[in-house]
Amino acid sequence: MYESKNGVFALLFWLGCGTIAAAQTQKMGADPANRDFATLDAHREKLAMLVFLESVEKQIVSAAEAMPAVRYGFAPTDGEFHGVRSFGQQVKHLAATNHILAVAALGQEAPADAGDEAGPETVRTKAEILAYLQSSFAYLGQAIDAIDEKNGNVNSSPISPLKKTETTRLALTAEALIHTFNHYGQMVEYLRMNGIVPPASRP
Repeated sequence: MYESKNGVFALLFWLGCGTIAAAQTQKMGADPANRDFATLDAHREKLAMLVFLESVEKQIVSAAEAMPAVRYGFAPTDGEFHGVRSFGQQVKHLAATNHILAVAALGQEAPADAGDEAGPETVRTKAEILAYLQSSFAYLGQAIDAIDEKNGNVNSSPISPLKKTETTRLALTAEALIHTFNHYGQMVEYLRMNGIVPPASRP
C-alpha cells in the first residue's frame, strides 16, 4: 500500500546511509587525516530514530483508533486472504514484536506474556489492545533512547535475523520500525475494506 511505502523507503534509505558511514569509518581506521569523512555518531542516530518513532507511532496508533471496536475481529476471507490475522490480531502482533525487540535492545529477557509474537492472551478488547500498543511504543522509545549508552548490554532475539555479533540497539530498533510498517500496510487494507480512510491519508 502507498501509505506504508514512503515510511519504509525513508527508513531503509537512512539505514543505508548509516551503513555506508560505518563502512567509511572502518576503512578510515584511526588515521587523523581522514577525520573529514562522515562517521557514525550514535547520539545523532538516536535522535533520528526518535523522529522516526514519533512519526510511525502516530500513524499506527491513529489507524488502530480509526477501526471501530466491533470490527477488531474483522479479517478478509476471500482468496489469498483466507486464514490471515484479524485487525485486532495484527495490532497485537505488531505490539508484541515491539516489546520483544525493545527488551532485546535493552539487554533484558523477552517478555513472557508476548507469547509467540501474538501478544498476551488477556489483551482482547480494543481499549486493551490500544493500551498494549502504546506501551510497546513507549518501551521502544526507551530502547532508542539508550542507543548512545557506551556500556549497556544488548541481547540477540530469536525473532530477528541478526546474529549475536551483528546485533546492536540501532539495528533492533530499526528492525522494529520496519516491521511496524509492514503491518501498517495490512491495517490500511483492512480499514479501506471497511470503508474507512486511514487518518494519515485524510486531507
